[in-house]
Amino acid sequence: MSSPEIASLSWGQMKVKGCSTTYKDCKVWPGGSRTWDWRETGTNHSPGVQPADLEEVVKKGVKTVVIGRGMSEALQVPPSTVDYLKKHGIDVLVLQTEKAVEEYNALAAQGVKVGGVFHSTC
Repeated sequence: MSSPEIASLSWGQMKVKGCSTTYKDCKVWPGGSRTWDWRETGTNHSPGVQPADLEEVVKKGVKTVVIGRGMSEALQVPPSTVDYLKKHGIDVLVLQTEKAVEEYNALAAQGVKVGGVFHSTC
């Protein structure tokens, strides 16, 4: 199964190829995507992305995870989250969301088993 292309990104809206849903924040992995609902894990801009936000993506067998911190990079990514991914042998890229989507799509196009979590506003 391949990682789906992120077809479009604008402030507060993301679309994934092959999916009719428009996301504000989303999780993607080989073969799927869904809304990234911060309330599920109590995530806020600070301290930011928690390992619990990434568990679902990690369980899909990804080799690389791309984290989009938002258009203005307001979403924090603590070292403990990066360490969690590295302990699972997963490469991690933490980028401003537009750059994160570009990098994710490039990796997906190369056939890399890539997943990601993306914040589409601040």
